Amino acid sequence: MMTTGKSIGAAVLTTGVALGVLAAMPATTQAATTAATAATAATVTSQAQAQAQAQALRPWPVLRQGTNSAWPKVTVRSLQYLLAAHGAKLVITGTFDTKTRAAVINFQRSHHLAVDGVAGSATWRALIPKLKLGSTGPAVRAVQDQANFRNGRDGHSLNVDGIYGKKTQAWVRGFQHAMAQEVRGFTVNGVVDTITWHALVTESLAG
Repeated sequence: MMTTGKSIGAAVLTTGVALGVLAAMPATTQAATTAATAATAATVTSQAQAQAQAQALRPWPVLRQGTNSAWPKVTVRSLQYLLAAHGAKLVITGTFDTKTRAAVINFQRSHHLAVDGVAGSATWRALIPKLKLGSTGPAVRAVQDQANFRNGRDGHSLNVDGIYGKKTQAWVRGFQHAMAQEVRGFTVNGVVDTITWHALVTESLAG
């Protein structure tokens, strides 16, 4: 859309007023205002980058009771491990059975999500924790299980022991490095954050 002289004049006037207000502030207030503006801009940029990265991946799995034939069993196992990390008493089978559905419903209810027993994007995002060196528990097992799944026929890559040690960290960094070749700006830091979980459970770089 073409910008008119009037709109340009208004923009210049608005900018001038803003600069005048800033100039009239004490130096300490100016510095604080500038820092706050920079922080806000950085947050907006970070959010936009995260959104672009998520859009470059497959959508979060939608899992429900039954076969879930569109996804390998490791995806259901990841869901079960994550539910276990939140206190569910489940045997990790890779089959979305009645107990898994009940665990999903309980989790959804306790986290004020839509209660339907179906694990979609909102449920996944609520389930995933940030993992790093020193983390322990079933969620770490999910990452290790995903690592072994990607190793194909060559045996297992990691012991599924629920301990985020240096070997698990090294594998995560390698996975992130490979993802960075596919998705611009993918962070390589050895920390399993939201975007790394998203890539893992959507089977990025698998097969």
